[in-house]
Amino acid sequence: MHVFFSKNDYKSHSFNSILVLPFGIRQVDEERFEDNPQEFILSDMEGSDTESRRKCAQELLRAMCRQFEPQTTRICSEHVSQMLAAFHADAANQWRNKDVAIHLMLGISIKAESAQYGVSQVNEGVNVMDFFSSHVLTELQEPNMTVRPMVKATSIKFVSIFRNQFSKQHLEALLPLLIAHLGSPDVVVHTYAAAAMEKILTCKVDGGTQGTSSKVPKIGRAELSPVLNQLFTGLFAIVDNVDLDENEYVMKCIMRASNVAKDDLLQVVQVVLEKLTAALAQAAKNAKNPQYNHYLFESIAVLIRSVCTIDAANTTAFENFLFPPFQDVLQKEVAEFTPYVFQLLAQMLEFRPEGAGLGAAYTALFPPLLSPTLWECKGNIPALTRLLTAYLSKGANEIAVQQPNSLLGILGVFQKLISSQANEQYAFDLLRAIVIYVPQEAFMPRFKDVLQIILTKMQKKKTDKLVGLVSHFFALFVGKFGPQVYFDQLNLLQNGLGFNILAHVWIPRLLSAPPTRLEAKTQVIGLTKLLCETPALLADATAQNIWSQIICCAVKIVVSPDSHLNALSTDGDDDDVEIGYDATYSVLHFAARPARDPFPDVSDASIMLAQSLHRLCASHPGQFTPLIQRGFESDPKLGAGLESLCLRAGVSLS
Repeated sequence: MHVFFSKNDYKSHSFNSILVLPFGIRQVDEERFEDNPQEFILSDMEGSDTESRRKCAQELLRAMCRQFEPQTTRICSEHVSQMLAAFHADAANQWRNKDVAIHLMLGISIKAESAQYGVSQVNEGVNVMDFFSSHVLTELQEPNMTVRPMVKATSIKFVSIFRNQFSKQHLEALLPLLIAHLGSPDVVVHTYAAAAMEKILTCKVDGGTQGTSSKVPKIGRAELSPVLNQLFTGLFAIVDNVDLDENEYVMKCIMRASNVAKDDLLQVVQVVLEKLTAALAQAAKNAKNPQYNHYLFESIAVLIRSVCTIDAANTTAFENFLFPPFQDVLQKEVAEFTPYVFQLLAQMLEFRPEGAGLGAAYTALFPPLLSPTLWECKGNIPALTRLLTAYLSKGANEIAVQQPNSLLGILGVFQKLISSQANEQYAFDLLRAIVIYVPQEAFMPRFKDVLQIILTKMQKKKTDKLVGLVSHFFALFVGKFGPQVYFDQLNLLQNGLGFNILAHVWIPRLLSAPPTRLEAKTQVIGLTKLLCETPALLADATAQNIWSQIICCAVKIVVSPDSHLNALSTDGDDDDVEIGYDATYSVLHFAARPARDPFPDVSDASIMLAQSLHRLCASHPGQFTPLIQRGFESDPKLGAGLESLCLRAGVSLS
């Protein structure tokens, strides 16, 4: 290769054949562009996994740049200049030269990129923005959509790929141009425009205060608002066109724009919802594009979340609008859509105003949800569990007290789910919801049976996952109802069973796999009550040893920086998260249920622990200090951690 450059062979026919011709547009490419746009997009779209002639040529160019960047840049720049000159001399006939020139620039300009975030490192020997202003922008400003559509598509792709290199002002100026290209009659052009818009809406720039690394969107609600109506008009014109195939990139752009618009959706929510439900009715006839379907339901979820967050009373309007098409999907048993429908039903139910109850529509829908046939489909289980949990959170009294057979039905679902290792977590999701929302007197008569089911399962297959679920549940139960109820209920099955589970299941799990976030808080509260409200743990040496182990576990959780004790979840900003269809079970990101704290009255579980221990030690001077010291023998640092905690809580244990 050194010899190749030194002999100026780059001017030879061989160089042109190797590096320039592969970027050229062949007749077959033009035919695919017009007659089979989906295939063209699949091979040409940014981030596509499909290999193509152009992609291979670009990879070769990048490899040459890594070894001979100055030479390769100079050579390709000369070819680019020649081809652009030919184009300007005869634009009508030499437009292919401009397309090749843009692709050559893409090949030598990019040093590092990713499909999700675009270009992160650029060849310093190439002035990308100057090339954009001189040659790409002029193409996008051409108002005639029938002129050089393939070059327009390549120009839009250029903008999308270099989105991180554009300033906020550049992107604001580009929005109307991209929206205009949504009106192109060429599928590739309007698809690339939608895809570019979607990616631009995820671009972020450093915007944190000094000492922070937070990022803010380049195009946020304020920047999108002036063009929001035009954007939705252009996107839904494509969706409404029955002569066009379902376009996943267009629907993804609708989803992303809706999320960025947030409160501004109030201005257009009715029109957008009408369009989406019409698209839903059309897609339900033949659910052939799973990605399109996923973004369609995500878009509805965004509308519900944005509008109902502003005012929970808006849920009534959504229910009136969405229940008919959702019921149609359920009645026709459109299997691809039912998990989505259940998630959106749960989302709307969770947004219902407090005290509003279930309402007539949800009440009528509830009995069929307990049908065993629905739970036979694996894809339904996560969504149905979420929906039943939502029912309990909003109408536990109606379900458990007014319709006691319904609670039996839910417990029957729990028994079915726990029998499968794959569904254990959903079984315990239901069980925790019962403990949190259902009045104690309503489910306690059946609780002995529940415990028997759990223990039988553990005897058959005691996995780490199951032990974690069981210990989490018992911590919640103790936190809600106190340790005495825990011991009494387990002792009904076998005397001393509560202590045995503590010593051989619960404590070992906490020592081997400390919990985090909301479970960590739940565990600390449950353990605190065991420590401070269980006289039986002081009865003999064995019980006292269990007490020492419990305080070891509690303090270990509190002092661990990994526990994030009072944090609800790991969820952060979702403006740029990658979303898509999953064949196993497609979670609707924008319908996700926020983490619910079962102990909202406890702002800091670690302070609760310190204060409770202080009161306990004060009521029994000198009795607990040896037990505390014994608990920390295996890890003396825990003693310093407890001392620091007490200092922060303003108490002492002496």
